[in-house]
Amino acid sequence: MTKLDSYEKEILEAFESGKLKKSKTEKQQIKRHVSVAEATFKKDARINIRLSSRDLRSLQAKALMEGMPYQTFVSSILHKFIDGKLVDKSAKKC
Repeated sequence: MTKLDSYEKEILEAFESGKLKKSKTEKQQIKRHVSVAEATFKKDARINIRLSSRDLRSLQAKALMEGMPYQTFVSSILHKFIDGKLVDKSAKKC
């Protein structure tokens, strides 16, 4: 089970006790979130890239361990890099 912080516990307790109320703009918010999610994950561009067969096999193996197709895995890596969320754990800190 995932550990919850105090804020998350407070939300869970409110939910379980029935104290949470639906937002008056719930349907609008859901539409907006669906629209943003669709735009975020829309794959409307294509690239071709040449890799060494060794790198490709490594990517495919790691994608298999993650349980996803390797092209999706590569796209995910690029997305994380662009967002600044891809961290090199082997890099030495100054």
